[in-house]
Amino acid sequence: MTATMLPGPVVDPIESPVATTLEIVVPVHNEQDDLAASVRRLHGYLGERFPFEATVTIADNASTDRTWAIALELVAELPGVRAVHLAEKGRGRALRHVWSRSSASVVAYMDVDLSTDLDALLPLVAPLLSGHSDLAIGSRLSSSSRVTRGPQRELVSRSYNLLLRGVLGARFSDAQCGFKAVRRDVAQRLLPLVRDETWFFDTELLVIAERAGLRIHEVPVDWVDDPDSRVDVVRTAIDDLRGTARLARGLAAGRIPLDEVRGPGARAQRPLPGVVQALRFAAIGVLSTLAYALVFWLLRQGTGAQVANLLALLVTTLGNTAANRRLTFSVRGRSGLLRHHAQGLVVLGLALALTSGSLLVLHAGSDPGHALELVVLTVANLVATVLRFVLLRSWVFASATPADSPDHHWSTR
Repeated sequence: MTATMLPGPVVDPIESPVATTLEIVVPVHNEQDDLAASVRRLHGYLGERFPFEATVTIADNASTDRTWAIALELVAELPGVRAVHLAEKGRGRALRHVWSRSSASVVAYMDVDLSTDLDALLPLVAPLLSGHSDLAIGSRLSSSSRVTRGPQRELVSRSYNLLLRGVLGARFSDAQCGFKAVRRDVAQRLLPLVRDETWFFDTELLVIAERAGLRIHEVPVDWVDDPDSRVDVVRTAIDDLRGTARLARGLAAGRIPLDEVRGPGARAQRPLPGVVQALRFAAIGVLSTLAYALVFWLLRQGTGAQVANLLALLVTTLGNTAANRRLTFSVRGRSGLLRHHAQGLVVLGLALALTSGSLLVLHAGSDPGHALELVVLTVANLVATVLRFVLLRSWVFASATPADSPDHHWSTR
């Protein structure tokens, strides 16, 4: 049992960390109401039902209430519980500090509210202890997960992970579930490359690991939302968007040394898996846009603008989906063909809403003429094309990874 009071976030502990199989970090900030009950529950579970030796470390980052005092009481009461205090806030900062100093074979963390059912802990850790995987994450978005939370958090979570798939080419399903584990040797290589110290820490760690070809194991979890969560959703969302943009720039420019992360036997992912797809999609998109303009112009000679727009979109969408299916996302055969085209038609509906809305606005004042109609619709189509790429990549073909693809190692599910 050790308690370490640290004057700052990057100061060595007074006592050496205890060598153990698993070290679970519980990062906390002003959690005086929940800390004691949660740590006692976790400690009891580890002692009664977890088959490996484990240490619990309470990482208090800049609490201003009685959190640190309660942490010290728990250290005195419960064997195998440690505590550190950091002078600055930040979940990522707390995890970095403890993980980088750990002597455990596997390091993990979970939220103090224990929203994730603890029975998922062994499935989370086992693939890391066996050497099968490098990182493991709990997923609330798996089809077999049981999740209880409000519609706002559900929408935010799904939108965020959709963004990560579209912008960063992420293949893991749930970036922000507070239930993750990493082999210590992998963490030692990853942590120096992760810049964020707050909520984006998880995402940055996972994206870098995936780009380096490390294996990410996903565990479906049972998860119940904490109604008393103090997370500022708006501020966190803004910070995550900034982090996503920064990370995308760093990867695109080659500034992140992924070679330093790859361990023995790791297969490198393509340096920029989304770029090749984006270039192929763009080429197909240009041809589709030209085809759309030609078909619309021909149809417009004998029918109304809305009808011509609908028919032109329908024809070019079927061709566009077929071309992207084969050339951009390397999907072969008839498996999923009808579903892919059906989903492509859903995306068409969004494009139709954009282009039809543009026509309605254009015709609100006067008759603009066929040439101006074509210009406005072409611009609207280009905007719809960007949206289409994101949806094709993150939804329509998200799970259609061909068996012979060199990138099939992105994650294990």
